[in-house]
Amino acid sequence: METNQFFSEMQSKLQQALENSPAKDLEKNIKAMMSQGFAKLDLVTREEFDIQAQVLAKTRSKLEALEARVAELEAQINPTRQE
Repeated sequence: METNQFFSEMQSKLQQALENSPAKDLEKNIKAMMSQGFAKLDLVTREEFDIQAQVLAKTRSKLEALEARVAELEAQINPTRQE
């Protein structure tokens, strides 16, 4: 018997044994319990988080540009005052 075939058969048999065992039911119950627990928390998806991170970066760059513009205008209004 070829090594790859042996491991494939072992994997298949183990998978069948797990599907027919109480471990599979336990896994389903744990997943359901965790899903309920996560639903109670105020969580966001990774996609939502990434979008908000992009919005924050864009806002931060706009704020920096506006701060520079305000400093420039203040310098024009009051050239003797230096910070």
